[in-house]
Amino acid sequence: MKIKKHNWWLIGAATFFGLAACVYIYHKMTEKYNPFSERQKEAAYIFIDSDDNIDSVYTKLRPLSSEHSMSCLKRLVDKGGYDKHIRTGRYLIEPSKRIIDIYRQLKGGLQQPLMLTIPETRTMERLAALLDRKLMLDSATIAQALTDTAFCHQHGFTLETIPCLFVPNTYEVYWDMSLDDLMKRMHKEYDAFWNEERKTKASALGLTPDEVQTLASIVDEETANNPEKPTIAGLYLNRLKRGMLLQADPTVKFAMRDFTLRRILNVHLATDSPYNTYMYAGLPPGPIKIASIQGIDAVLSPARHDYLYMCAKEDFSGTHNFAVTLQEHQKNARRYQQALNARGIK
Repeated sequence: MKIKKHNWWLIGAATFFGLAACVYIYHKMTEKYNPFSERQKEAAYIFIDSDDNIDSVYTKLRPLSSEHSMSCLKRLVDKGGYDKHIRTGRYLIEPSKRIIDIYRQLKGGLQQPLMLTIPETRTMERLAALLDRKLMLDSATIAQALTDTAFCHQHGFTLETIPCLFVPNTYEVYWDMSLDDLMKRMHKEYDAFWNEERKTKASALGLTPDEVQTLASIVDEETANNPEKPTIAGLYLNRLKRGMLLQADPTVKFAMRDFTLRRILNVHLATDSPYNTYMYAGLPPGPIKIASIQGIDAVLSPARHDYLYMCAKEDFSGTHNFAVTLQEHQKNARRYQQALNARGIK
C-alpha cells in the first residue's frame, strides 16, 4: 500500500509540473498576442524620425505600455532585427492593439497618414514654418529650397511664382515624406486644379495660370468677403485692359514686407519695388500670397461692370464702395479717410 501511495504521489507531482510547464510555454508563446497598452485608454501617436535609434523608440513607447509588454516587444525586436532597420513615420498606437501588431506595424513602416492643409500664407518662409509643424521636414530645409532660384526653375517656376505651385487645400500625406515627395504631390495637385476648363478661362482673359493666381492673390488681400471677389477681380481686369496702374494697396504692403500697415501713405507709395503697383504698370512678378481657390475662380469668372475704382467702406465692414469715375471715387475716399481719422488710425 505504501508503494502504491508513493507512485500516486509521483504521478500527481509529475502531472502538476507538466501542466505548469504547459501553461508557462503557452504563456510565452501567446503573450505577444496580448494587448500592448494596459494603461492607455485612448489612441495615441508616436513620431519616429531619422535621428531615432532603438532606445529612443522604446522611450517614446514606454509611457503607453506596461513593463511586461515592453519586455515582450523587446524580445520580438531582438529576434526580428528591427533595431537595425528602424522606419520613420507617424504611428497610431491603439489600446486594443496586440504586442505583435505593434511590432509588425513598426517593422513594416505601416504608419498612419495625416491631413495636411496648405494655408493661404503670404511668404514662403511662413509656409515653411507651417509645414515644419506638420511634417518631419524642418523649416530651414523647406525655406532654403523655396528661396533658391535653381530649385524653383527645376520645378517650372521662378522665385516670384513658386507660390503658385501650392494650391490651398487639405491633402492626405505621410508625416515623413521627403521634400522631393512633397514637391511631386504639389505638382500633381496643381495639374489637377488647372484643368482644361480653368486653362480655357484664363486664356480667354489673356492671362497665364500664374498671372491669374497673381491677380487672385491681390483680390484675396483686398477682401475676405468671397461674394465681393468677382467684382474686385472685374475692376482690376478693367484697369489692366485700359493700361491703368492697378494701384493696389496690398502690393505696397508686400513690397515693404510690412503686413501690419492699416493706412497706406505717400511715403509708402514711394517704395521702389516691382511689387509696387502704384509705381509699376501691370501685374507684379508673382503672387503676394498663396491665392485662395475662391480668389482664383473669381478672377476666372469676374463680374462684368465698368468699375475702375474702389475704396473700403467707412463702416469698416470689410467691403468696398465701387466707382466708375474718379470724381465719385474721391467722394468715397474722403468718407473713408474721415472714418480713419475719427478712429485715430494712422
